[in-house]
Amino acid sequence: MVLAFYPADWSPVCTDQMSLYAMVMTEFKKFNAEVLGLSVDGIWCHLAFAKDRKLNFPLLSDFEPKGDISRKYGAYKANIGESARALFVIDANGIVRWSQLSPDGVNPGADGILAALEQLNKPKA
Repeated sequence: MVLAFYPADWSPVCTDQMSLYAMVMTEFKKFNAEVLGLSVDGIWCHLAFAKDRKLNFPLLSDFEPKGDISRKYGAYKANIGESARALFVIDANGIVRWSQLSPDGVNPGADGILAALEQLNKPKA
């Protein structure tokens, strides 16, 4: 599973990031990975954003209590009330196997996620 925390629907970098994940979904699926996007935006905002951007993965609302899930992953910025831009790859046992924190203004892309998924799916020697 891939958890992609992001600051806000509709912001330019978040829009690019989430749209990229929709475009490379076939690559994620090669590793049987599900992608979940998370921000503190409400469900109605998520629905409009996902429809407009043609996202093919769920967006979860960390709205109330605000940032509760983000906090549990150390990905909440209380001073601005938003999720940080953070990525987590979680194995089938629920263990975080890879994570990355990016500056809000930087699209982290998909390469790190794909490399982590590839490493996670390598046959054990």
